Amino acid sequence: MSKGLIIAAPASGSGKTTITLGLLRALRRKGIDVSSAKVGPDYIDPAFHAAATGRACINLDSWAMRPETLSATLSPEPVLTIVEGVMGLFDGAHLGSSPDPLADGSTASLARLTGWPVLLVVDAGRQAQSIAALTDGFAQFDSDVRLAGVILNKVGSEKHETILRQALVRAGHAVLGAVRSDTQIARPSRHLGLVQAGEHPDLEGFLEAAADRMENDLDLDAIMKTASLRTTATGAAPTAISLPPLGQRIAVARDAAFAFSYPHVLDGWRHAGAELSFFSPLGDEAPAPDADAIYLPGGYPELYAGRLTVATIFMEGLRTHARVGTPVYGECGGYMTLGQTLTDADGVVHRMSGLLPHATSFAEPKRHLGYRTATMLADTPLGAAESSWRGHEFHYATTVGVTGSAPLFQVSDASGSEIGKIGAQIGTVFGSFMHLIDRADA
Repeated sequence: MSKGLIIAAPASGSGKTTITLGLLRALRRKGIDVSSAKVGPDYIDPAFHAAATGRACINLDSWAMRPETLSATLSPEPVLTIVEGVMGLFDGAHLGSSPDPLADGSTASLARLTGWPVLLVVDAGRQAQSIAALTDGFAQFDSDVRLAGVILNKVGSEKHETILRQALVRAGHAVLGAVRSDTQIARPSRHLGLVQAGEHPDLEGFLEAAADRMENDLDLDAIMKTASLRTTATGAAPTAISLPPLGQRIAVARDAAFAFSYPHVLDGWRHAGAELSFFSPLGDEAPAPDADAIYLPGGYPELYAGRLTVATIFMEGLRTHARVGTPVYGECGGYMTLGQTLTDADGVVHRMSGLLPHATSFAEPKRHLGYRTATMLADTPLGAAESSWRGHEFHYATTVGVTGSAPLFQVSDASGSEIGKIGAQIGTVFGSFMHLIDRADA
């Protein structure tokens, strides 16, 4: 069983990701066997984590994952696990009038489930003594969430740091670091969040600069001492299979346009006996000829639509497999690629595979965001009709022309409110904008 600690914040934008990345790389440089995890449905931060540690980063989600999936996903190895939270510490899914503090998807729910302590990253750029009142509120809000200390971020000067430290110490809070503002460790962003790790112009330089900053500004020894063993069980399962394998030999798209696949899903397929092969649509590679299923995960195909539309070997490979009845499943970006056309943010229309009848457009973006429970409307390789899944939807695209295909899922949000039917299925080709995370039924 590994020791762990959780990096959280009062709100998004406090700087917890950059501090987590710098901390991970700094610990690795010290020879510490460190792994990482990210709370919630996120693909971009885990890729940065993996680059910082050299190990795959796992996702932990108390709303979307069953207890046995959470248990199987948590590392059993005797390593130090640093968990980066999501949004504010207590922010999670809206569960209506009956919230479950152990299953709302929040960072706090994971702290309750594991017993791991929380380090609170506070953006102190516009605060002085008031930081003590803010920290008191987070420390006292829930006795089942243990606040072990504070990391000050965006500290302006030595005098500013002294004021902040004195206020927190008087209030009984340990200060484990004070990070100065540093433009060298800022990360570029775009419409769906930060630029992917693989696209960063100088990823190693950024991680090394972040580690330098954290080594200078954080008390690494004190931070490691705050880590503790898990105090509560999340279920007993050496491996949990979240999604049934689509086939015995599954070809998985993987490159900058199709980078959003969950490690626990792919690991579950392998554990079930499936063989995975990977191909790059952007490299104009076709799925393996002997594949008996194809998975197109999410990503940013809209940023590479011009390259995808001329990737004739990839596109014809998809169509050939579909013609002979190979299951082809697409999520979000993969679903866009299965459609007729993709219109980018500049209004340019790009031809896609044409295996499903819908067209996708970013010309008039509309955000669709949130947890989803999805019930299958027909039999597919994922499961029989009426089987249920939990997942997440996050995109800015709109779709038109979905007539001519059967919808794939009936969906509701985290509170149980019905949203309607989504996705499409024709023969063995199917998909939707949902990223599936785990089964919802037993």
